[in-house]
Amino acid sequence: MSDDWRVIESVAEYETGWYTGGYDLVEQPDGSTKKYYWAELPPAVVILAVTDGQVVFVEQYRPVIGEECLECPAGIVEDGESYTQAGARELREETGFDPAGVSLLEDFYCATGVLRHERGIVFAEGLTPVERDLDGNEFLSVRPMPVEDALDAAREDPANDATIEALLLAEEDGLL
Repeated sequence: MSDDWRVIESVAEYETGWYTGGYDLVEQPDGSTKKYYWAELPPAVVILAVTDGQVVFVEQYRPVIGEECLECPAGIVEDGESYTQAGARELREETGFDPAGVSLLEDFYCATGVLRHERGIVFAEGLTPVERDLDGNEFLSVRPMPVEDALDAAREDPANDATIEALLLAEEDGLL
């Protein structure tokens, strides 16, 4: 952190098991102080999986926004996992596809004005069907879609930032 932005105190006000919320009291470059509120979440992975000219999406209801969403499979990176390891695991669990190859397209911070949250986007290919292993709170269906229709479908309301990012990164890298 820059010397011009000294953290006077960092306070975690609550923990939910899903994220921690709090604030940093920061001395700004002009000498004034301000509380900057944040939510801290564990790293997550988003998987763009392609098989036989189809992007593997999942559809699930998101109670936070009250909408059914078309998304790339995604999940939390567990302790000791890389983004690619977590991506392969989450893809198997959520979709029932085991990838022969998984590569990291990008990792970055999300919503840096309010979140302490890193996200990795991985590309998966060479998919073999296996048994799904959904968590108790996962009620989702697998929905493959032709590559050429995927970006337009992902942009339909309610659009999901992670899914659009994954598609654009893969397209930019010549993977779609």
